Amino acid sequence: MKLSILAAVSANGVIGKGGELPWRLPNELAYVKRTTMGHTLLMGRKTYESIGRPLPGRTSIVVTRQADYAPHPEVVVVNDFASGLAAARERGESEVFVFGGESLYAEALPEADRLYLTRVHAEIEGDAFFPAFDENAWKLLEEERHEADERHAYAFSFQVYERA
Repeated sequence: MKLSILAAVSANGVIGKGGELPWRLPNELAYVKRTTMGHTLLMGRKTYESIGRPLPGRTSIVVTRQADYAPHPEVVVVNDFASGLAAARERGESEVFVFGGESLYAEALPEADRLYLTRVHAEIEGDAFFPAFDENAWKLLEEERHEADERHAYAFSFQVYERA
């Protein structure tokens, strides 16, 4: 099973502010949907709650330390990252996407096979950050740049990396 990380990251490493994305990029949301459809999303409780529901066409596995957490009948709840990976493997998943937040990204990064990063080309104020990583340990496979326009306040690029 391939372990992938999917994140939108500003130029200064911000991934969130106040439990939400600090930008609205409709084409990025469509990219996320296309990329993850039919796969498993592994995320922390706060990330799940910021979304508010299981995303259609994907399995949601939520990592939380809350023993009685039961957000939705379709959501798989686990206590830790390793249990989340095991649950995805048991479901026969070919690629699991770590979907946030900050601490889950940090835990997944050393084990990840692939990074799907949306680089937001702006410094954004926030309180949640993507962990620093050695870009020399990764090979850039794809990059697609999008300029700011009437629907997108910031320029951004989709980047796909594979561990070198």
